[in-house]
Order: sequence, then structure tokens, then C-alpha cells
Amino acid sequence: MAQDNDNGHNSSNTSSLGSTANNGADVLVDTLLANGVDVCFANPGTSEMHFVAALDRKPQMRCILGLFEGVVTGAADGYARMADKPACTLLHTGPGLANALANMHNARRANTPMVNIVGDHASYHLHHDAPLTSDIESLARPMSRWVGRARHANEVARQAAEAIHQSTTLGGGVSTLILPADAAWSETSTSPVHAPAPEALELDASALRASVRALRDRGDGKTLLMLSGRALREDALLIAQAIAERTGAHLIAQQSNARAQRGRGRVSIERVPYNVDAAVKLLAPYQRAILIGAKAPVAFFAYPGKPGSMLPADCEITTLCPPGGDPLEALEQLAEAVGAARRPESLLALPSMAAADKLGWSSATPINALTFAQAMAELIPDNAIVCDESVSSGRDFFRYTMQAAPHDYLQITGGAIGNGIPLATGAAVACPDRKVVLMQADGSGMYTLQGLWTQAREQLDVLNIIIANRSYAILRGEFKSVGAGEPGRNASRMLDLDNPAIDWLAIARGCGMEAVRVSHIAALGDAVRAALGRKGPFLIEAVL
Repeated sequence: MAQDNDNGHNSSNTSSLGSTANNGADVLVDTLLANGVDVCFANPGTSEMHFVAALDRKPQMRCILGLFEGVVTGAADGYARMADKPACTLLHTGPGLANALANMHNARRANTPMVNIVGDHASYHLHHDAPLTSDIESLARPMSRWVGRARHANEVARQAAEAIHQSTTLGGGVSTLILPADAAWSETSTSPVHAPAPEALELDASALRASVRALRDRGDGKTLLMLSGRALREDALLIAQAIAERTGAHLIAQQSNARAQRGRGRVSIERVPYNVDAAVKLLAPYQRAILIGAKAPVAFFAYPGKPGSMLPADCEITTLCPPGGDPLEALEQLAEAVGAARRPESLLALPSMAAADKLGWSSATPINALTFAQAMAELIPDNAIVCDESVSSGRDFFRYTMQAAPHDYLQITGGAIGNGIPLATGAAVACPDRKVVLMQADGSGMYTLQGLWTQAREQLDVLNIIIANRSYAILRGEFKSVGAGEPGRNASRMLDLDNPAIDWLAIARGCGMEAVRVSHIAALGDAVRAALGRKGPFLIEAVL
């Protein structure tokens, strides 16, 4: 929480203060509720106290406290991915917003609908340049689709409706509304405003024709349908698989995706690997790529002597549906245009890797990236929500769990680590009747470990599995990939987390949840099965 130095108001404005139920804060909450925004993840300060008071008068709004602003925006991200509607956040001035930016970045990359309410000093107090005064607009703009400021109480409802509209239109996005303290506490005669209906991009007829042409050479196996966003839901994947069967095209998911529905009885689909060499090798055969809710795949970083684009240089790329469009409609029209059935003949295009490598549940079997993925393929319960910030330790998870129990899969989308614990927290708020299983790397987990406290306070049904390799293992790989050689003493001290080792059991218990530590695969299986048999938050530290 940002240090609080807002000293209130001057005597000329005392007439607008009080506990009135008809002030700017009240009409803001009423507008949120009127548009279906009924969850608020918050970390407030003095400038937001009238909004907090309004929440007291609006029991329909569920209020959830996060002890760090990155938890707040990360939880709002996880909530919206599963609820298919935005939550609002409440943040304290510019420094509070700044603490929230990394997970706003991930939400922006996921096209997540999110409405941020950021309190600011009273408008007449800004000229004093108090310690918390900052340029909130400039902080918010890079991570927001829309940024607005309510200049006075009569403008609050209209601005709030616009923020909601901008967050839900064109596939979803992050909106940030700045609420000065005097706009919150001043009386208003305005009423709640309903946001306009979300807009959608119309399908480009020329892109549809180009896509049909790309698919015309049935059976050559050199056309790729690259999917992301809404295209990775079960109904859309069935249509995509039918198109693939009709045309000989290959399906693949973008490397980072907000939500995918996968597992037994659903269409199996690969995703673009993180590793540049592996991605280039996988995509090398394709001469045509049709993007549906996806972007053309690129490397996360530049590496000396390696390409930035993962598709072949001569690959013909057609964007049938950009990320802000409607992938389901695009697939339906494409299926009709190529004469594909609405359902595929088979769902077994890609068998589970786990079937070829049966795991031995033994106390002699260590936990590593491979055995962890194999174990999770057997342990994931039906209808689970799997949140993944396992980073390097989870690289094998996706391919080994294609035939696991049906589940929704949420992953970090923007590469800003510290997303996993908040993401799982928000998903559990959205779906209280479903088990949430988080696979969390230990290094990135430390960024937002405060989310464990929120899980315990709200008694959320989350199983947190901390994969503890006690290092920033991904950075060891990156050190080599960029050609920096082998890390020496100083470099190793930037990459290792073992001196002292982080005690996740103590952290979990300090946040109010039970926890166990396991160090071999049989113990992991026992601990996961026990945790799945109970409700509420739990943590397992799996030591590699």
C-alpha cells in the first residue's frame, strides 16, 4: 500500500462532506452494479474512503481486500477470465496504481475486461503537490485501453459507464477511471448510467476469402490455423477441428493464452513453444498461417543469431480474426465456406504424451519437470481450473495433459511474473464450486505471495502447488541462450534462491493456511489427493 499523506479537505468544502447516500461514490457503485460489475478487489487509502463508505451501503458488491496492489489487479484478471465479465479494482493514487501495473500488463495481453478505480487527491488539493501527488494518467495509459478522470460528482456515472463499455468492447480490455476525492464525496443528483452494448469487429470479407484460398489445397499439410482467445473454448475448438479434418490444416495455439478448455473429450491442440529453436523447428513446414484471435508468433526476446519471428520468412499470413474480434463467428463462417461439418469426426488428433510414459508412483522417483507433468496428468480433477505460472518447471505440462480430466487452463500472458497466486485467487472467486489448482514457481511466487492471505481470508478453494527449485531456473537458461556463457559467482548470486532457502510452509501458515512439504513423487501424489478431498485453501511445497 502506498504511504498515505492525503490531508483531507479545506473549510470551503465541508458542506459537501458527510455520509450522504447520494454522492459521487454512491452513484459510481450503483453504476457498476447496474452493469453487472459486482466484485471489487481493493487496496484503498484515504482518498478512497468515501468509495469504501459507499461499499458499506451496497451489500450487493462483494469486497475483497488484497495486501498488495499487484494481487488486486492479478485477481481481477483471473476473475474476469472465468466469469467473462469485469471486476472492478480500487487503488490508492499513483503509487498504488504503479504497484499494480505488472499484472495490468498481463491482463492487457489477455484482453481481460477490468475496471480500475484509482483515487486521487481532491481537485483543489493538487496544487499543493502533496507527497502522493503524481501524474496518474501517464502511469495508467500504457497498460490501459481507456483512461478517464471524473472531474466532479455529476460526471462520475457517465465516466464509469464509459469505463465499463471500454473494458467489455472489442474483445475486452483494461479501463482506468481516476476518482478525485471531492468527486467521490460531493453530492449529486445524477442516476446510475447503463453502459452501451459492447462492440465487435465485423469479419473482413477479404480476409475470409484469403483464408479459404489458403485452405484450398486440401491435404498438403502446410496450412496452419493459429488460435487464441475465445477460439480456445470447447465449442470453437470443435469447429476448428472440423475445419482441419476437412482441409488438412493443422491446429496450434498461440504461446500465451488467457484461457483454454482442454482434457479428455475435448480437442487436443499443441501450442507454440517458448524456446525459439523448438518453435522455429515446429513451424518450419508451414507455408500458410491463418490467425484466429491470435497474433503471429514471435520470440519473447532477441537472441544473437536467432530470428525474431517464429514462422518461416516466406510464410503467407492471413489475419481472419484479430484479438479484438469474434473468433467463434470467424470459425463458423470459415467452416461454412470450406464445407466443414459443425463437429469433427474424431477428438484424438493428438494423443496424451503421458500414455507413452507411465509414471511410477514411488518414493524413489524424484520430482522434476517431467515427473511433475506426468503426475499432474493423473491428478487433475474433473472440471478443475488449472492456473499455471510454473515457468521452467512446467514446460512439459501442456503436452502431457492433453488427455487429463477436462479442465480450464489459465496461464500468464504478458510475461510479467507474479501473476499465478493472484490469478488463482480471482478464478476461485468467480467459480466457487470448482477446484482451482495453481502450479507456481517459487521465484515468481514471491512477487505476490500476499495473495495467500486473501485466499485464507475468503476461504477460497485453491490448491497452491509451489514448485521449489530454489532458483530463477529460467534465467539460467536465458543466460545461456543469449550467449553470456556460464554464470560465475556474482551472476549465480543473481539466479539462486537457496541461501537462505525460502520456507513456504512458514509463509503459508503465517497467512492462515495449512501447508506440507514433499520431496518425491509418491508424497506429492498423496498430498495432492488429500488436498483435493477437502474444501478451502491449501499449499504444497514440491521440492525439486
